[in-house]
Amino acid sequence: MLIWWEALLGVFVTAVLAGVAIRVDALTPRAGLVGFAFGSVIVVTAGFAFLALLALFLIGSVGATRYRFEEKQRKNLQEGTKGERGVANVASHILVPSALALGSVGLPSVLPPPTLAVLFVAALAFGSADTFASEFGVLAGRARSIVSGKPVPPGTNGGISLRGETWALIGAVTTATVGLALLLLFSDPVPRPLLLVGVAALSGFVGCQIDSVLGELLENRGALTKGGTNLASMLATVGIASALLLGVGA
Repeated sequence: MLIWWEALLGVFVTAVLAGVAIRVDALTPRAGLVGFAFGSVIVVTAGFAFLALLALFLIGSVGATRYRFEEKQRKNLQEGTKGERGVANVASHILVPSALALGSVGLPSVLPPPTLAVLFVAALAFGSADTFASEFGVLAGRARSIVSGKPVPPGTNGGISLRGETWALIGAVTTATVGLALLLLFSDPVPRPLLLVGVAALSGFVGCQIDSVLGELLENRGALTKGGTNLASMLATVGIASALLLGVGA
């Protein structure tokens, strides 16, 4: 946890980042306020490396969303009106990381710093994998149901494509690698580097597949919202990462 003056600086930096995100239409004003509130919790309890990874995740997500945005608009597959993220989207991606950061303070024996690092990075690795798979996958010429294997229109909940899966893997691996680099840069405790990258990337990629399954089986039937699907899948990702850490004795 940051000391008082670092905490004040962290909250100030978070406010600036949220303001810029609103200014460039990356977040709606309400989503920006939600991001500021939870981002402040993350930076104060976990540190600047975690805030930096969260900010880079947002930048990457918005960049992916705005890629060939006019084409997505023509197909009615765009996020928002300008690619901006709303409250539901932000909340579904920041609640779990915030809970992990708070848990590291309230339950340090359960979530020591190296474990927090892996689980936090894994959660955002899922976010990147899911966003990249969706935003680049909708541009694929064809897609198939992850459950039945039958052809479905690109952009259908539960539809996957080679292009989307490739980008999901790229998103998970890139986020895990950048997360490790930031943690090392800010001298945060981490387990073995290859362990962090491997567990976070694998968990994030598998979590993306879970998201597709839930999207087809539950979201398409109205049992879950898009945000609910994302939140449940991120929780599953953290669970997978925890099981992998236990499996290797870390």
